[in-house]
Amino acid sequence: MKDWFTVEKIDEDTYAISEYQHWEETHCYLLCGTKRALLIDTGLGVANIKEVVDKLTMLPIFVVTTHVHWDHIGGYQYFENIGVHILEKDWISEKFPISLQQVKRNLTCRECQFPEEFDLEKYQLFQGDVQSTFSDGEIFNLGERTVQVVHTPGHSPGHHSFSISTDLADRIESACRKLDKEKKWKQGSGIFDFGDFKIHL
Repeated sequence: MKDWFTVEKIDEDTYAISEYQHWEETHCYLLCGTKRALLIDTGLGVANIKEVVDKLTMLPIFVVTTHVHWDHIGGYQYFENIGVHILEKDWISEKFPISLQQVKRNLTCRECQFPEEFDLEKYQLFQGDVQSTFSDGEIFNLGERTVQVVHTPGHSPGHHSFSISTDLADRIESACRKLDKEKKWKQGSGIFDFGDFKIHL
């Protein structure tokens, strides 16, 4: 069976680590600075995401999540330095809002070829202590790269986004994921050359 995780390099210091083989298609993001790296979300927990992260960077890893739902905290078990939004700390350290039985039903409700080492009977939600909590406006300094917490509740009480300091033009280019062979950026019904477009930003 092919590797469970798919790694996509966004730029020299940023990676998307995805679980495309599962219906949730979870995406985790590894952001590397000069002093440490930030892993945003850890996926389902059916395979060891730390083994993938360790191949991408030797920096100390700080792990956070966009929100404490089962498909985002599955890999917390593999890391030592983890943090959550203050409004969802109790979901991690005391009681997750839905039962393990329901989580397993969600995990297996559609056909999926799980990794050979995955055992549904032994699958557990992460419940334990976190090393830190954070709230709206907090800034993580990774070393020559900063990431700011932006509280965006709705999907869950502590749901938040991360604002990454970077050049606007580079951010837009990376978001395109794949340009065609001629470096043309297809947007709507038009086709634009990104090099020309960048001049106007």
